[in-house]
Amino acid sequence: MDATRLHRGRLIDHIQLVVRDLEASQDFYTAVLAVLEIPVIGTTDGYFWADELVVSSAESPAALGALTGRHHLAFQAKDHATVDAFYRAALAHGGRDNGAPGERRYHPGYYAAFVLDPDGNNIEAVYHGEARRNAPSVVIEF
Repeated sequence: MDATRLHRGRLIDHIQLVVRDLEASQDFYTAVLAVLEIPVIGTTDGYFWADELVVSSAESPAALGALTGRHHLAFQAKDHATVDAFYRAALAHGGRDNGAPGERRYHPGYYAAFVLDPDGNNIEAVYHGEARRNAPSVVIEF
């Protein structure tokens, strides 16, 4: 993954979470993102980042002293085993169960696990299954 390449047209440019305990969050996110093969690529005294996710303390100048509210972030996983490993890593690093790994009813093949991070954000790892993964892309023309 080239985390330094700017890709125009992506839906999300970046997401910032402002947390109470930066050290606890860094331990949690470093562990779960490693399972998903997403490296933490930078750290400073007030924040760290991985791909387009920035996690900062309330004392960080970018946070303006305010914590962010509760969010739901879903990370893509490459297979069922990665979802399972994500769940185990999250629980071992300060996460709390919010839905054990398993098939969900969203669409056939949707396999996911949900955990609450140290600040109560609902963090998900999802594998969409081979049928969905190999489906042709839909192009909408205007």
